[in-house]
Amino acid sequence: MPSLQDLADGVNRLNNHLGQALAWLTLGMVLLQFAIVVMRYIFGIGSVMAQEAMVYMHATAFLLGASYTLLENGHVRCDIFYRDAQPKRRALIDLVGAFVFLLPVCAMILWVSLPYVLNAWAVFEGSPEGRLGIPAVFLLKTAMPICAVLLGLQGLSMALSASLRLGGWEGLSDLEDFVGDSEQERGR
Repeated sequence: MPSLQDLADGVNRLNNHLGQALAWLTLGMVLLQFAIVVMRYIFGIGSVMAQEAMVYMHATAFLLGASYTLLENGHVRCDIFYRDAQPKRRALIDLVGAFVFLLPVCAMILWVSLPYVLNAWAVFEGSPEGRLGIPAVFLLKTAMPICAVLLGLQGLSMALSASLRLGGWEGLSDLEDFVGDSEQERGR
């Protein structure tokens, strides 16, 4: 049976892989924007689909990258309490912040966005530009509840890690592995 730390580590790995994939998406976004500028200002060619692809890529990077940013402690935080705090106090701040602020906001985003997304899926909502745009607005809107779920999972991972730090259990599996190896070496 997996431990709580294993669950937290699994969520962290998921968001880390997602963040690395989104880094490549941002490179693609830069290259596409360069191509759009060259097409428009050098060759006089415009593309609604390319412009919409930029919006899709940016929204995807922003929404799905939020959980990776939380994993890397990249979100804005009120450092007046956190900066000089001892590790146990930081863990308490992380725990309270996750349950009082982060998880309720994720639940609200999920609650508000789900009907919006389901309506888009019901009609397979396409581009407001008709045939010239990308006919998949319903897919773009799906990133909103996915963002809420991934951010919520990362918040739970953060809360689990904070709880383990507060309880003095963090790193216990590493300690058990070390002790187990030492006992095996002594038995030889």
